[in-house]
Amino acid sequence: MVFYRKYRPQRIDELDNESVRESLYSIFSKGNFPHAFLFTGPKGLGKTSTARIIAKAINCEKHKDLKGERSEKEIEPCNKCEQCLSITTGNNLDIFEIDGASNRGIDEIRDLKEKIKLAPFKAYKKVYIIDEVHMLTTEAFNALLKTLEEPPSHAVFILCTTEPHKVPATIASRCLRINFTRATDEELTRSMQRIIKAEEIKIDTQAILEIAKLSDGSFRDAVKILEEISVFAGRKTVTADLVNEKFNSLGIGEN
Repeated sequence: MVFYRKYRPQRIDELDNESVRESLYSIFSKGNFPHAFLFTGPKGLGKTSTARIIAKAINCEKHKDLKGERSEKEIEPCNKCEQCLSITTGNNLDIFEIDGASNRGIDEIRDLKEKIKLAPFKAYKKVYIIDEVHMLTTEAFNALLKTLEEPPSHAVFILCTTEPHKVPATIASRCLRINFTRATDEELTRSMQRIIKAEEIKIDTQAILEIAKLSDGSFRDAVKILEEISVFAGRKTVTADLVNEKFNSLGIGEN
């Protein structure tokens, strides 16, 4: 399994984007949460991973008896109960991931509207994660708007987009927006250090900084470069010179 999938964050405290991490702690510490989120930002910043963590935080079985305000520790999913494990593996029958680019028409959204009326199979809330939501047609957006205006109490929407300016204002205004900005070198280093430790990769500090520069603020690209250079290095220590030898100045692997 590639590093990016193998080391996908599974808890809020594992999210390397500090502003997103703090926003989620603030939102869920109150004990309630909005029925719709809008995640905006470039690709490779963890929008889908964060959506799955929210789905677990909402449905984690250890949270059933918690009332009122919660500490950061109480907000985190346990990643051990049936709900958490099935969301992690992608087998949860109440969590729906929809690709807006492939399911962009009115028929798909109408089907969603009909099925959303049904109570969750086992989870506390049904969670609909719509990636690249800006790709929906005008008719599909209008149908989605009606659902967002009068959502069933057992449903939560998480809309993700790389082009927020294409999302109608009527949709955006009914969501709590969280902006995923390009990662800082410090955040990229935090992300890579978790993998470096787990994989026991020998690497210089300067090499980590070089990878951060090449990744252009993308967690996904940083991890991809780290994986490629660790394979390229073999048993040798990864140095800044080795990184520069392998990758060009644009941050794109030669292979």
